[in-house]
Amino acid sequence: MTVYIDPPTWPGHGRMWSHLVSDVSFDELHVFAERLGAPRRAFERDHYDIPSHRYEDALRAGAVAIGSKELVRRITEAGLRRPKHPR
Repeated sequence: MTVYIDPPTWPGHGRMWSHLVSDVSFDELHVFAERLGAPRRAFERDHYDIPSHRYEDALRAGAVAIGSKELVRRITEAGLRRPKHPR
């Protein structure tokens, strides 16, 4: 099981956020997020939004830190990318 997280560089709602993804399946992602204590409402299309104060928790739980572009590349190649505005 490999779950990835990008740095908390995405602003929203007065804080910074990371994206938590799997390049295997959404089931794998949901299991990891549940273990992390992330609420299901934090799931958006193809990732979980993780607040910056939980970034280190995700790493300790086994998420692998990668850059945002690499994160998108991996989920796209895995066929798990669900863009907000499909082309």
